[in-house]
Amino acid sequence: MARLTAAEVPGSFDVAAKDYDLLVGLNPGYHRALRASARALGLPRRGAGLRVLDLGCGTGASTAAVLDVAPDAEVVAVDASAGMLARARAKRWPDTVTFVRGRVEDLDLRGPFDAVFAAYLVRNLHDPDAGLRVVRGLMKPGAPLVLHEYSVRDSVLRTAIWTAMCGLVVVPAGWLLTGDRALYTYLWRSVVRFDGASALRDRMRRNGFLAVRSRPAPGLQLGVVHTFTGRAPRQENL
Repeated sequence: MARLTAAEVPGSFDVAAKDYDLLVGLNPGYHRALRASARALGLPRRGAGLRVLDLGCGTGASTAAVLDVAPDAEVVAVDASAGMLARARAKRWPDTVTFVRGRVEDLDLRGPFDAVFAAYLVRNLHDPDAGLRVVRGLMKPGAPLVLHEYSVRDSVLRTAIWTAMCGLVVVPAGWLLTGDRALYTYLWRSVVRFDGASALRDRMRRNGFLAVRSRPAPGLQLGVVHTFTGRAPRQENL
């Protein structure tokens, strides 16, 4: 079985998109954890005039999480997969939501944004450091960044839990629903190889973010999903 690279993942999601919502529905804590991370943005409930960038929006689950905490905000939702975006656009959204196809490294968007939310994104970037620098450049001074991401490498126990979840549920279910085993095997492997929580916090700091913290997502995510928070500097070094 051929191994997917990060560059090939958007194309595989094009194929998997029609069954993606059904698959994540097998995880009862998936949407709850996204909403908890979106709340970490600290946005006001009455956020008319705020611009929020939702990176790696997929079929719109993270977009819905942002709107749950800031229903009046303008949300620009970005994903590299045309198939995932087609599924997202087919859903009902307020006029304040715009979907854009693009890779983070190549984004040409009108900034700055008041906040950035990125779910399951940084792990899939070809160059995570370059991607984080692009994101920082799109943010207002002091704006919050929240990453919602798998991270197990700091813990042998969490790595074992993740491997068991993938072997027993994620890979078989993904294969059954989409006929694509390679994508879900890539998911397992990419998480095992990705930064531990401490390394991702260091990566955020190294690329200019301040007040960096993280915590495990609550409930049924079993400590394999984390919320990472940080802020753009209030003034860029000249």
